[in-house]
Amino acid sequence: MLDPVDNFEIPAGWIKLSKIPRYELISRISSGRYVLISDGSFLRRGYTTGTTAAAAAKAAVISLVMDISEISVPTPVGIRAFLPVNAAKGKACAIKYPGDHAADVTGGIEIYALAKENETIMIRAGSGIGSKNGIPAINTSPMHQIEEAIKEALVETGLKGVIVTISIPEGKKIAKKTLNEKIGIIGGLSILGTTGFVEPWNEHLGEMKEELIEKADKVVLTTGRIGMRFSNMFFPGYTVILIGSDISRGIAAAKGDVVICGLPGLILKWAKADILKNSGYLTIQEMIDANAENPIIDRALDEAINKGGKRIVLLNRNGTILRDSDKRKILKGTL
Repeated sequence: MLDPVDNFEIPAGWIKLSKIPRYELISRISSGRYVLISDGSFLRRGYTTGTTAAAAAKAAVISLVMDISEISVPTPVGIRAFLPVNAAKGKACAIKYPGDHAADVTGGIEIYALAKENETIMIRAGSGIGSKNGIPAINTSPMHQIEEAIKEALVETGLKGVIVTISIPEGKKIAKKTLNEKIGIIGGLSILGTTGFVEPWNEHLGEMKEELIEKADKVVLTTGRIGMRFSNMFFPGYTVILIGSDISRGIAAAKGDVVICGLPGLILKWAKADILKNSGYLTIQEMIDANAENPIIDRALDEAINKGGKRIVLLNRNGTILRDSDKRKILKGTL
């Protein structure tokens, strides 16, 4: 059984430990909203700012014709997301759902969209959305997601085009709790999300994982489900533990051999919070897509090595290896 958000093949042992009927298990997994973990229990994914903004945008357009209280929008991984909304007369509000991620500072924020009829589709950033070098901090993937949601609304309403302005009333305030200012994004939050979903994390899960890390002779700390999938392939004999952004906490708990392995974003930001400052990029992935040999990546990797004192393997989303600190060069996908 595959997790449809990250294509992670769920181990049969985890499925056997699940206490719910198989039809319900399949329904939860296929929705993308639930993550099955190793003890057979579930954690809930949240929705990204991109998915929430897409819901507000689509609802605002539909509300030009009729009021609406629930909306379905596409996500970048091809799964439909269903969100409650409050929408009437061209104005809509959607609340960002954090799922089981207790540390999500954007959880519960209100994202608004205002729609007005137009000849074509135009998407504007309003108050509370940050900018970098004058460019709104709406990443490519969520911008496409918002546009597709608006197109669906136009089909449903029969309208030709719209201008949609997205805003986050508390965006500037909440942004101070994020790394935005350190990476040159000012005035508010970013609209983010490569999958449309936020991976779960909570303190109880963290405490459980610390115990596992302490007991492991050889452990891989990975930042996400993609890292987890490929770490199991690359490091047989190691205990692979999804630690999310709590890399320092995981290292502190470890008693044995440690490898840090995962997508570059969280690892490099952990090493160098201002890695994107003056880089001209909004995200680390955007930087890598433009030039995988960018020396900024190597400098941040050096800082990660110095900070953690451990072997670090940075992965591409397809599982090939971007950097391996033991080899100090770009590899072609083998260890």
